[in-house]
Amino acid sequence: MSTAARSTLAAFALLALSTAAAAFETEAQAAYVIDHNTRQVMLSHNDQLPLPPASMSKLMTLNMVFEALEDGRLEMETLLPVSTHAMSFGGSTMFLTTRDRVSVEDLIRGVVVLSGNDASVVLAEALSPDGTEAGFADMMTQRALQLGMENSTFRNASGWPAPGHVMSMRDLGILAERLITEFPQYYPYFAETEFLFDGRAPDNRFNRNPILTMGIGADGLKTGHTQEAGYGLVGSAMQGDRRVTFVITGIDTPGKRAREAERIVNWAFRQFAEREVLAAGTILAEAEVFMGAAESVGLTPAENVTMLIPAIQGNVIEAEVVYEGPIVAPIKEGAVLGTLVVRLEGFDERRIPLVAVAPVERGGIVARLGTAVRLILHDLLGGVVPAAVPG
Repeated sequence: MSTAARSTLAAFALLALSTAAAAFETEAQAAYVIDHNTRQVMLSHNDQLPLPPASMSKLMTLNMVFEALEDGRLEMETLLPVSTHAMSFGGSTMFLTTRDRVSVEDLIRGVVVLSGNDASVVLAEALSPDGTEAGFADMMTQRALQLGMENSTFRNASGWPAPGHVMSMRDLGILAERLITEFPQYYPYFAETEFLFDGRAPDNRFNRNPILTMGIGADGLKTGHTQEAGYGLVGSAMQGDRRVTFVITGIDTPGKRAREAERIVNWAFRQFAEREVLAAGTILAEAEVFMGAAESVGLTPAENVTMLIPAIQGNVIEAEVVYEGPIVAPIKEGAVLGTLVVRLEGFDERRIPLVAVAPVERGGIVARLGTAVRLILHDLLGGVVPAAVPG
């Protein structure tokens, strides 16, 4: 007798707010904006379209390096050789030569601050299963899929234009959030505004990320530009306790890119506020229990639930409790039994796990006989269920 039970909380009386998100008109070909704390997607424009990422794909190279540092395959002090292939790249560079032996830390800073194509290839060849950049690119593609990046295919480590080298802006957003969350010990590199390697090319020492010096709380992450891709940026900024991460691409000029990035940051922080809408322990529904000492069990979120609430009021938040019932006893306190589905205009649907507010032991013999009788009568009476037999 398993059924999908749904209980609609029409007014979402937990907060009883009316809300509407003002649509943001972006100049970017594709864009993705996410609130770090609540995981709410604030803007998605062509965000799942695979596009040339240019140097923004170096973030995936850095992810692979950070993973290698964490599992011991690399150390910051490890010196790596520079191959002829690595030295051959033009564009953004550290000006490495085959005579160099460069530390992993300097190479990381070379990738982050200088967007060094040569540094990217040195790191790639060191970690590649076959010692080649192509082998590393295949490894990145496989790892990206494991991380939920479904629209990313890599042909190289640097983002150098190549047929089939693509990422979606949503994938870049997933990647940026991972770098911030999983590798906080390395994230400060993204806020560095200059890096002079070995005294070489002092005019080339500055980070190209325009938002780092705007005074808007920005601390990362990576710019990108090729003729095919246009100007792009993976950015993140923190103001107060909130962090916003965004990705834009396909903009005509570096000046427009900087202005669009600042517009997005200001919009994200000014048009939304983070609010606690539901406290842990609040019972949202009673789920029917099968063969238990109690007829039902309360469903509640395990943790306080916070949401972004648009500043301009409009439509009502819709919320619905969904669970598969009846739920067979015994039930442990804290067991995940259902989902709170929250719908708010302008945002992706949000799904919050609901847990048992208390344990329910398996019922005694009387309760179990009563349940059996109810099931028989349920069938005989065509779905009319009599009252439970006390146990």
